[in-house]
Amino acid sequence: MAILMAAGYSRRFGAQDKRRAQLTDEQTLLAATLARAQQAFPLMRVVLREDDDPQALGLAMTTPIIRAPRAARGLGASIGDAIATVSRDPDLAEVAAAAVLLGDMPAISLATLRRLQGLADASTILRPRHAGRPGHPVLFGRELWRELALLDGDQGAREIIRQHPARYREIAVADGGIHCDIDTPAELQGVMPQDRR
Repeated sequence: MAILMAAGYSRRFGAQDKRRAQLTDEQTLLAATLARAQQAFPLMRVVLREDDDPQALGLAMTTPIIRAPRAARGLGASIGDAIATVSRDPDLAEVAAAAVLLGDMPAISLATLRRLQGLADASTILRPRHAGRPGHPVLFGRELWRELALLDGDQGAREIIRQHPARYREIAVADGGIHCDIDTPAELQGVMPQDRR
């Protein structure tokens, strides 16, 4: 499964809500990122703040949403909220791993997402690498979920990755999109989702 993190405040983007920025004539940045991820991960959850209106963000009414009550505390807290929720969901009891994707990264290739999804298992942390640098998404096996659910603050899951070197694998990919997150309006210009392969 995949968990799309979209509960942040994106203050570097300026006054506009980055998630609502138009990537194409038809899609917001968040909706385009979700559409790409859904092609590789049949099970998806989108993580939003408690007061967010999914339709105002360009999401369909049927989009499965997780609310992150601690979103203001940072990415780590939102990941913790999300993992705690999916861990308790009986419909997801057989899921072996969760890909943590960022809502501002629409350019990751479908081939990369499918490759990572195919390699995931319950005991491993997987991360793509391109041009010598790791990128996103990061896939966490279910055996790590208990630790993820305890996350707080704004450091994401870096510490959990650091504490489990024997479980951690980087997968080489030919995909610069794993590094392409949108932090400013200028970075939005010219960024289009990669081909559909």
